[in-house]
Amino acid sequence: MLLTSRNRTVSFRRSTLALAAGATALGLLLSGCSGGGSTAANDSTLIAYTGQAGDYQVNFNPFSPSQVAGPGAIFEPLFYQNKASADAKPEPLLGTEFAWNATGTQLSVTLREGVKWSDGEAFTADDVAFTFNLLKQHPALNSLGFKGTVNVVDQNHITFVWDTPAFVTGPDILTQAVIVPEHIWSKINPETDVVEKPVGTGAYQLADFKPQAFTLKANPTYWGGEPAVKNVRYIALSGNTAGADAIASGTIDWQTGPVPDIQNVSKNFPKYEKQTVAQSQQVLAACANVQLGCTGPQTDPAVRKALYLAIDRTQLNKLAYENTASPISPSFALTDTQSEWISTAVKPAIAPETADASSAQKTLEAAGWAKGSDGIYAKDGQKLTLTVEVVTGWTDYITAIQTISEQAKAAGIDVQASQSSWNEWTDKRTKGKFQLAIDSLYQGPAADPYYVYNYFFSSATSAPVGQSAGTNYSRYSNPTVDAALETVKNLPFDNKAERQQQFDIIQSAIVEDMPYIPVVTGGTTSIWNKAKFNGWPSEDNMYAFPAVWSRLDAAQVFKSLKPAEG
Repeated sequence: MLLTSRNRTVSFRRSTLALAAGATALGLLLSGCSGGGSTAANDSTLIAYTGQAGDYQVNFNPFSPSQVAGPGAIFEPLFYQNKASADAKPEPLLGTEFAWNATGTQLSVTLREGVKWSDGEAFTADDVAFTFNLLKQHPALNSLGFKGTVNVVDQNHITFVWDTPAFVTGPDILTQAVIVPEHIWSKINPETDVVEKPVGTGAYQLADFKPQAFTLKANPTYWGGEPAVKNVRYIALSGNTAGADAIASGTIDWQTGPVPDIQNVSKNFPKYEKQTVAQSQQVLAACANVQLGCTGPQTDPAVRKALYLAIDRTQLNKLAYENTASPISPSFALTDTQSEWISTAVKPAIAPETADASSAQKTLEAAGWAKGSDGIYAKDGQKLTLTVEVVTGWTDYITAIQTISEQAKAAGIDVQASQSSWNEWTDKRTKGKFQLAIDSLYQGPAADPYYVYNYFFSSATSAPVGQSAGTNYSRYSNPTVDAALETVKNLPFDNKAERQQQFDIIQSAIVEDMPYIPVVTGGTTSIWNKAKFNGWPSEDNMYAFPAVWSRLDAAQVFKSLKPAEG
C-alpha cells in the first residue's frame, strides 16, 4: 500500500535557542532508550529521524494514513521495486517468481516457502488472498485500484485474474501492497483500528513504543536471516532544526532532510555523507471538488492557475532549497526519466522558472475576480486569501510558503501558512479540512507517469469532505481522466502509441484543472552516518530510493547495512 512520502531538502535559519532545545530533547530520548538493547552507544542500533515533529501516536496499521511505521520493516509486499533505478526489476520477498499470461488477464505468483509470521504462525497463500480481498472490501484503502480476483492454487501459488488486460496494474500488486495475517486481521477494522502490537513477516518487530521514540528490533526468525542492524530507533524531534543539530552532534544516524550548507555535508560533518535523488514532485495541493464538499477560493481553477503563474521557481529554489530542486512539468511526468511521455499539447512543458504576475492577474480577471484597494483580488465579497497547511517544524516547507507568499502578492493573491502537528496536518489533509496543503506526490513502482495519475487523480481514491480519502486527497474528479486511466490499465507497457494517446487526454485535463499546483521537483537528500554503518546506497549502487520516510525502501537499506568495524 503506497503512502504519501515527503521531500525535505531546504536550508533554514538556526537559532541558539533551537539548538539547545533540540540537543536537550535528543539527549533525553537517547538516554531513555529501552527494549532490544537500544542505546546510542550500541553500534548495532541505528537512530533514525523521519522528520516527525511532535510526539508519535501509536499506530502500526499499514493501511492508515497516520501510521508511524510498518510497511517494509514489519509488513512485506510480495516483491520489492527500487524506485531509484529506471531499469530495476522486482526483487523477491514473499513472492519468488511471477508470470503473465499472453493477454495480461492472469498473473501467477509463486510464494516463498517456510515463511512464518512473527507470532510463529505459518504464512500461506490464504493470507495473500485475504489481504487483496480486504482492499477490495474497503475502497478507501484501495489506492492501487485493485479490481481483480485472487485465486489460491495451493499454499505456495496464487493467481490474480482480471476481466481485461492488467499489465500496468501488475507492478502495484506485486510491490506496493503489504500482506497482513488473516488470523489477526479478520478481527480488525482496517479503516479505523490502530495496531499496537503488529505481527508481520518482515526483518523487524516492534520492541517498545513511547510517544517520543519507538524501537524496532531484528526478527531472529526472519526468512532472509536476522539483519546485522539489530535495532532501529525512530525518534521524534521538534522539526528540521533539531534534526540538523542532531547531525552536528552525531547523535542520529540517518535523516532525510536539510542541514545548513547541504552541498558540503562531508566537509562539515566528516562522519556523514549525503545522497540526493530528484523524484518527489512538490505541490500546493488544493481541496478542489465543490461537489464533494470543498469550500474556499482554491476551488476555482483560475485561482489555482494564477498561483501557479505567480511562483518564481528560480528564487524559490535558491532561498528555500539551496538550489537542490529541479524543474517540474505541469503534466506531472518527471522531466528527466519520463520526459518522452509529456504531451506536445502541454505548453510550456516545464513550469515557468520566473513569475508572470501579469498573466496571473489576467487569469483571475477573466474568471471574474477584481483587485481591491489593498491590491488583493476579491469576488462575490470573498477576498482571495489562501491558507496553506504545513507541519510545525518543517522549516523547509515553511520557508517555501513564506517565499511563495511574497511572490503571490505581486499577482494580488494573499497566501498564508497554518502550522500544526504532523498528526493534525495528516487528519486535515485526508479528511479535506484544508484549502491548500504543501506536500509531494510520490512515484510508483515503475518509471511511468501512469502511477502518479492513478494515485492522485483517480476519483476512485477520493471521498467526500469529512471522510478519509485515499491518495487523491485533492478530491479531484474528472470522468475523462477516469476513463483514460481505465484504458491505460488494459494496455501493455510496450504499446507506446496508444498509451500516449491516453496520457495526452489525462495531461490536457489536469493541466487545465490543476488540482495540484506544481511547484518544483524536490531533491530528496538523505544524510547518514558512514562511520557507524557500511552499505549505504551510493551513486554506483543505488539499490534503494534513499529516503528514511519511504518505508519500503528504508527496509531494504536496514537489511543491507552492517555496523562498521572499529
